[in-house]
Amino acid sequence: MAQERKKRGRRVHRKFNISLVLWITFALFAVVLLALFAVVQNIALNRRYREQLSEEVLTAGKKMWVAIETMPISTPDDIGERMLSLSNQYSVSSYLFSSDGSTIYPMIPVSEREKFTEIYDLITCNLAECPEHNSTLFSNSKYDASYAARVSSAGKDYYLYVTRTIDVQSQLLGKMVVSSVTTGLLAVVLAFIVSGFVSMIISKPISEVTEKAKELARGNYDIDFKGDYYCSEVSELSDALNHARTEISKADKMQKELIANVSHDFKTPLTMIKAYASMIREISGDDPEKRNKHTQVIIDESDRLAMLVNDVLDLSRLQSGITGFECAVFNLSEDVYSAAKRFDYLVETQGYKIEIDVDEDLYTLANPERVGQVLYNLIGNAVNYTGDDKTVTVRLKKQEDGLKFEVQDSGKGIPEEEISTIWERYYRSSETHKRPVRGSGLGLSIVKGILDKHNINYGVVSEVGKGSCFWVIFPEAK
Repeated sequence: MAQERKKRGRRVHRKFNISLVLWITFALFAVVLLALFAVVQNIALNRRYREQLSEEVLTAGKKMWVAIETMPISTPDDIGERMLSLSNQYSVSSYLFSSDGSTIYPMIPVSEREKFTEIYDLITCNLAECPEHNSTLFSNSKYDASYAARVSSAGKDYYLYVTRTIDVQSQLLGKMVVSSVTTGLLAVVLAFIVSGFVSMIISKPISEVTEKAKELARGNYDIDFKGDYYCSEVSELSDALNHARTEISKADKMQKELIANVSHDFKTPLTMIKAYASMIREISGDDPEKRNKHTQVIIDESDRLAMLVNDVLDLSRLQSGITGFECAVFNLSEDVYSAAKRFDYLVETQGYKIEIDVDEDLYTLANPERVGQVLYNLIGNAVNYTGDDKTVTVRLKKQEDGLKFEVQDSGKGIPEEEISTIWERYYRSSETHKRPVRGSGLGLSIVKGILDKHNINYGVVSEVGKGSCFWVIFPEAK
């Protein structure tokens, strides 16, 4: 038991509020989106800057190459001025070496020649990798772009080296990254705030409907689920719950009425059985005539109780789906005759007229026992509600869509507002009259359950003051 309680406790703690779930989801989505955007932006920015840097270095190198070849080098001072001018113009560092590795530009002290020897080796090494070209563009490190070329001037060969470092630019990029991160953090904070607000807006109507549903569960059928909801799904849910509330309220009311009616129906025969049993014991035990009369009352009331119990059990089985429906082909015409003849005692003793108009030898595929119950209940219902002429018409005709069974009475009819509820399991007509056929008030509900299980169409046509006609379309067996 303790372990079970712990499991239930863990299950409870794993449940989250929908507002919290939505808020976390929106917030995480915003964070991931901003992080992805920042990474892509920085990568694209660095790549684009390096491409632009390489293009500028290549352009500057080619222009220096052309300038040197078209202006023959006469003195180191001349070339120095030209190289300095071009370097300043393109914001690059430029070097010019003779074919033997000596530095022509810039003029350097002996102490620094080793450094420029490394540059010369770098130039010759990169040019050696592409002997078919006189120039190459390469990167000496991740922070620069370099251009090297063989240049001829006045019959002599020279090596041109142009480079631009991005130390300053990398610092600028670093500042941009910091700026992007700061902006991203502010955007994340804003995303958390906005996502919280949006999740609250989305979850609020759901929470309202949930609270109203709890009120409905407590038995408050006056609750109204309607509201000014911006979301169509929530509006549809509220409409569905309003409909469910109406149906539950109606079922609850009818159930209470049924319990009251069934209780009364049980109480009356039980009282009669007890009373007549006492009379037999105390009064008529030695009088055969009175004893038989009192005993017959006990038998009749017992039969009434048995019928009531059977109807309740039948309805329960139909609704739970445990009643089997083994179908077979049988003569429906004969079953209609048999069901109608069960009311002959009313024709003989109380002046009822049961007119039968049945086509012969019409066969259907269904459960014979259950169909017989349907026929009997519908005819009995018509007998109970027919008019003063006590006439009931029973018909069975072949049509294109099947075998149509009809039971017509001449009673007061069914009000339009009650037609949709007459098949309900707890329905009772508001009309009060003496019924010649004893019943539990569950007959039509049992008819509905049986026909629904068979997927057979049925219905009623009624007009107030002109009676009602119940109909069923049975499938024809070929």
